[in-house]
Amino acid sequence: MDIYDPIIHRNGRQRKQLDGSRYSPESMKDSDRTDLLDISDPEVDGVADNLIAGSDSEERMHPKVYRSIRAELGNVSLLLFLYVLQGIPLGLAGSIPLILQSRNVSYKDQAVFSFVFWPFSLKLLWAPLVDALYFSKFGRRKSWLVPTQYLLGLFMLCLSAKVDSLLQREEGPNIIALTSVFFMLTFLAATQDIAVDGWALTMLSKENVGYASTCNSVGQTAGYFLGNVLFLALESADVCNKLFRTEPKETGIITLSDFLFFWGVVFLITTTLVAILKSEKADGKGKGKDPEKTQGVLQTYKLLLNIVKMPAVLTFCVLLLTAKIGFSAADAVTGLKLVEGGVPKAQLALLAVPMVPLQILLPVVISKYTAGPRPLDVFYKAFPIRLIFGLEFVLLVWWTPSVKHEGEFPVYYYIIVLLSYAMHQVTLYSMYVAGMAFHAKVSDPLIGGTYMTLLNTVTNLGGNWPATVALWLVDALTWKECQGAVGHTCASPDAAGLCNKEGGTCVTWLDGYYVESVICVLIGFVWWVWLGKKLKRLQEHSPAAWRCRVPHY
Repeated sequence: MDIYDPIIHRNGRQRKQLDGSRYSPESMKDSDRTDLLDISDPEVDGVADNLIAGSDSEERMHPKVYRSIRAELGNVSLLLFLYVLQGIPLGLAGSIPLILQSRNVSYKDQAVFSFVFWPFSLKLLWAPLVDALYFSKFGRRKSWLVPTQYLLGLFMLCLSAKVDSLLQREEGPNIIALTSVFFMLTFLAATQDIAVDGWALTMLSKENVGYASTCNSVGQTAGYFLGNVLFLALESADVCNKLFRTEPKETGIITLSDFLFFWGVVFLITTTLVAILKSEKADGKGKGKDPEKTQGVLQTYKLLLNIVKMPAVLTFCVLLLTAKIGFSAADAVTGLKLVEGGVPKAQLALLAVPMVPLQILLPVVISKYTAGPRPLDVFYKAFPIRLIFGLEFVLLVWWTPSVKHEGEFPVYYYIIVLLSYAMHQVTLYSMYVAGMAFHAKVSDPLIGGTYMTLLNTVTNLGGNWPATVALWLVDALTWKECQGAVGHTCASPDAAGLCNKEGGTCVTWLDGYYVESVICVLIGFVWWVWLGKKLKRLQEHSPAAWRCRVPHY
């Protein structure tokens, strides 16, 4: 959404387009998240709100009956609530890396946990199954929505009883178990996303279906805010003592276990109500007839393969998969380094609040410059500026420990962090909006849903894999020395522990984050000079170069 955590990773949440073409349910949202911690791309799952709904012949056969938004306020509210629920596990998953960092886990462990955020970048792989396989008597979308949300609720309840033991073991957090459980949560959230997207196309009337994108954007953002920013604030003893208590305590108002239990119960209750009280629209022209037009599973996969095999699309996908290497250290590691430097994780999360208006206005303003025939020109111009901000974040991380005084950071420090992030967001959104505008420009309208989703999925994946690699390499590029204990090293957390037990101290001579950041920026500039121009030249291709021959089976 894009969308892994904040300044930590991308993706989890993704902005999306809802498209009523032959295959739409998989349109996704990236996003990317709107909190301060997430300085990566806003989850990229679509941009256009245009919906292809029906043909002229159908309109002549069935006279239009216009319905006001007030008449469908209940359906809009339901969609909004379903998207809020979807954002909760994404927000919780986004908060875990910050909690892990406060427990001094290695960056390799952070890299392992970063796989939690991959499902939203890969959901195109199973979206055709969600679209084509269902129980018609129960409902096409409810066949997936109801069991998926029940599983989400059950997972949260079970995890609430185990999460403390997974995080607070003497030997350190159980990274593999945490990754497995939260991966399943985000996988289920991504599957629920596919089902809700598809249901939105038929739950609302043709004239009001455009509100589905608004429900998506607002709902997922609100859900992520609740699961990430609000949770981190209420879990923080410092924030709670300052804002909500007259007598300080050592813990926050809630714990991760409490939060998981509460939302697990909410998921189970609301899913039961949806299953019992809400029915899907029937076609009314015969039993078993589905009002949605979609291709079969095999046909959809073949169509995706045909799209990728086109030379222009293949070149574009390769460029998308490599474009964000230059930003990976800044996007994936900076937030963790700030926490490592002593910045309270809750304070970082709360800095996301004043950024919300900017993140709402930026796409509106930037879209005026990307509406022409060459939207990638904006992408190209913003690229080097965003790379420079990667170096600025390096200076910010380096400066952070020297600002800390008696365990606190002055107000001007947070103002500088906020301004740095705000300026970075201008370049980030310039690239994001430009990329989405180009996707909409080249996507073949005959297969717009599948086409757009493919390009957005590749864009998300192009942000996820470099972030995971960047986290993995931090420890490998860091040089530490054990001083005061002969024969010991600090090459690993275990070795560092032995060094401390023998009375030594691990001293960092060279932080891998700085090395990695410089390398990434250099790679980014090489990409910009060499491949960036190739990206711009894709705009010169004729429309025919992007059109796919739809096979008939």
